[in-house]
Amino acid sequence: MMSTPPAASPRRAEMLAAAAAAVTVVLWASAFVSIRSAGDAYSPGALALGRLLAGALTLGVICLVRRETWPPRPAWRGIAISGVLWFGFYMVALNWGEQQVDAGTAALVVNTGPILIALLGSRLLGDPMPPRLLAGMAVSFAGAVTVGLSMSGEGGSSVLGVVLCLLAAVAYAGGVVAQKPALGSASPLQVTTFGCLVGAVVCLPFAGQLVQEAARAPASATLNMVYLGVFPTALAFTTWAYALSRTTASRMGATTYAAPALVVLMSWLFLGEVPGLLTLLGGALCLAGVAVSRSRSRAAARAAVPGAIPEQRPEQAPDSAR
Repeated sequence: MMSTPPAASPRRAEMLAAAAAAVTVVLWASAFVSIRSAGDAYSPGALALGRLLAGALTLGVICLVRRETWPPRPAWRGIAISGVLWFGFYMVALNWGEQQVDAGTAALVVNTGPILIALLGSRLLGDPMPPRLLAGMAVSFAGAVTVGLSMSGEGGSSVLGVVLCLLAAVAYAGGVVAQKPALGSASPLQVTTFGCLVGAVVCLPFAGQLVQEAARAPASATLNMVYLGVFPTALAFTTWAYALSRTTASRMGATTYAAPALVVLMSWLFLGEVPGLLTLLGGALCLAGVAVSRSRSRAAARAAVPGAIPEQRPEQAPDSAR
């Protein structure tokens, strides 16, 4: 039986994970445009429930086609926690919070999520926190805040809105860190599907609102809600889980800082919102920070090449790949 060359498999897996992360970020950025439309006709809880139901239905069909089984018992704790926190609570809190605060405040508070992921991942999962990751996250966070402030209108901020955005960031971080161990025993599709189902169950108290608002909502708003469920939820959360299963939670969290830059581009293309110089600068900072956070030191790059002998001093152990 022929085997895959040893140099091809790790490199291919790394490229697939990077592609999956890119798909996730692009689709999550596109959600900004759809939420802007659907949010005018649907309340925060109803929008979250409709999105999750559309996502769960899509994922359920895919699972039936692929004949996916139930997740193994060890994965259920992480699936349940991530479902409650990330798929359920996060979506409602974020939808509600962004109705209460201006874009700048939302950017400042919500984009603490990747930083919280890095801290929780280091504490609970033992994720490494190399200097490049920390530096990249700092640059990206500055860029995200710059984008948010530059795109703010004259909207105000309320204490409730700030608290909701902060709770959303905490729920996002907790959900990601809980999801990571579950991916050790269940497939990305299983983790995403059942996490989405748990989130939908959590949001069932908003079913009455969803029915009433769907009856009078314009078709464009409902289509945007369905889009949110099929693509930024069903597809993007699955590609996220795939990439997360092949890297650390901290590095994946830092990757999402590319989203604000893509939001600027999509707002320009689809909403006609021409970005100013400060907005473009913030987007460039976001992308630069992601590039730094995902880069590896020269020693780590050499260690990743089969057959390469890392340079080291006699008293120093080989540097591990970041």
